Amino acid sequence: MTIGLSIALIVASILMIMLVLLHRAKGGGLSTLFGGGVSSSLGGSSVVEKNLDRLTIAVGIIWFTCIVGLGLLLKN
Repeated sequence: MTIGLSIALIVASILMIMLVLLHRAKGGGLSTLFGGGVSSSLGGSSVVEKNLDRLTIAVGIIWFTCIVGLGLLLKN
């Protein structure tokens, strides 16, 4: 169980890093490399940005759950 949570934590951590880097900052961020600059220049808050926010929150919840689960397992 500990190994499974550790692997899930590593995968969630890598996904969190990628998702945070894809968010559009004031300067454009890395999302402009993948075509995010075109859709964001057409409108204020695009559907892509909202979905990226939702995905980041979901991965963050998974990441937090893995941290708490590992903490509880390693405490015993």
